[in-house]
Amino acid sequence: MSDHSHDHALDPEHGHAHTHQSHEAIIKRLKRADGHLRSIIAMIEDGRECVDIAQQLHAVEKAVCQAKRTLIQDHIDHCLEDSVTALSKGDRSAIEEFKQITKYL
Repeated sequence: MSDHSHDHALDPEHGHAHTHQSHEAIIKRLKRADGHLRSIIAMIEDGRECVDIAQQLHAVEKAVCQAKRTLIQDHIDHCLEDSVTALSKGDRSAIEEFKQITKYL
């Protein structure tokens, strides 16, 4: 099994917190993308070339997509065991959660 932290303490919707070890790295990536996006806004306001702006937007888009991919893969990798256990007890909610998250792949 991987070096994974999965905290199930306080999520109001699911009755537990939902924290994975990858969340810290995802937050860092998104904060960098946020700063990058702010600089792109400044580029637009300063009248920079559209090609330069488009290139920078592409970089932000890729960073956000990678954050999403990491989140979904981590969820699938580490929540599958919980889902199998829940399913064996007749609880189909975890399977429904998997169906919902796959819409974002």
